[in-house]
Amino acid sequence: MISVQAIIVKRISILGSTGSIGTQTLDIVTQYPEQFQVIGLAAGNNIQLLSEQIRAFRPEIVAISHESRLNELKVAIADLNYQPEFVTGENGMVEVARYGDAESVVTGIVGCAGLLPTIAAIEAGKDIALANKETLIAGGPVVLPLVEKHGVKLLPADSEHSAIFQCLQGVPDGGLRRIILTASGGAFRDWSVEQLPFVTVQDALKHPNWSMGRKITIDSATLMNKGLEVIEAHYLFGVDYDAIEIVIHPQSIIHSLIEVQDTSVLAQLGWPDMRLPLLYALSWPDRLYTDWEPLDLVKAGNLTFREPDHHKYPCMQLAYAAGRAGGAMPAVLNAANEQAVALFLDEKISFLDIPRLIESTCDRFTTQNTTTPSLEDILFADQWARETLLKASQSLQNGDRLISVS
Repeated sequence: MISVQAIIVKRISILGSTGSIGTQTLDIVTQYPEQFQVIGLAAGNNIQLLSEQIRAFRPEIVAISHESRLNELKVAIADLNYQPEFVTGENGMVEVARYGDAESVVTGIVGCAGLLPTIAAIEAGKDIALANKETLIAGGPVVLPLVEKHGVKLLPADSEHSAIFQCLQGVPDGGLRRIILTASGGAFRDWSVEQLPFVTVQDALKHPNWSMGRKITIDSATLMNKGLEVIEAHYLFGVDYDAIEIVIHPQSIIHSLIEVQDTSVLAQLGWPDMRLPLLYALSWPDRLYTDWEPLDLVKAGNLTFREPDHHKYPCMQLAYAAGRAGGAMPAVLNAANEQAVALFLDEKISFLDIPRLIESTCDRFTTQNTTTPSLEDILFADQWARETLLKASQSLQNGDRLISVS
């Protein structure tokens, strides 16, 4: 009798399926149908794309942000010979996160909105492919104990932390000495500080290397994304802030590096392609063969590095300060940044107002911060920061003077 080894299919749910992370994850599922099966999809309001995803992947459960769009979605897939379970709103996102026998949940929801669904997935025993950095930045003091309690894996699915995670494979406990996060420098890496007052939204959205969503592209332009990644690296890898550095690497070929105790430096290289860290987060500890373009070092050419200019990128220092303050301060930083970026994208504040408003908001929270915040403390801090920054921005529009970032 011939024994046939069964192929084990990993069942996954995707939070933020119509966004950049979600669509690239579904590209991977399309390429590896024998490895991955989609159980749940959660999306915002892109009904057209979501309906196409339902047709292609036939999930068991689907969530959309606004209940008012549900009938439109149902009409779009009315001809299908099956119908998924539909849920809506924030509670719907949570339902998808903890649904059924999905083994892994890809968290691609932008911002702090991904925190509660991620917690729900962890409490349901799901492994997390973490593409939403705000989950740890805002919720680290709550999320990490839950990860340990429920025995789940928290696998980084963004390029920098995936690079660090890959480099750490085989490094013994206590072997890590330093983390070096690489940054492209964003849209303004070749601009002078004197040009920044004249930045437009369209200028800031022109990322030289990566294709990403609008919010993260602005974060790259301010380098707040790298500051937030410093906080995430602190939580993910248990490294002190003094041992985490940022270096500008314009080519985005080296995605991050680690230095071990004997001063050897290990790096992970690849073309700028978010599918690589996503695939590793889903397939770990295995390595799946791909037919993607392999890295050609000769074609890549020179790999260069430079120290970031703190006058051009004040958000980096704000992030380090918030991380060192600890407690709920990183949640305040993150929420303030989300609100400021939204105002900038709506052309209600200038590019340089982003760090000014964030600094002002963080300063006002100092006396309220606690060292061991609960989930309720973090959610309160998040909402407080958004409201405080919004009020400060209105004062700014009325001509009042804010402190400037030095």
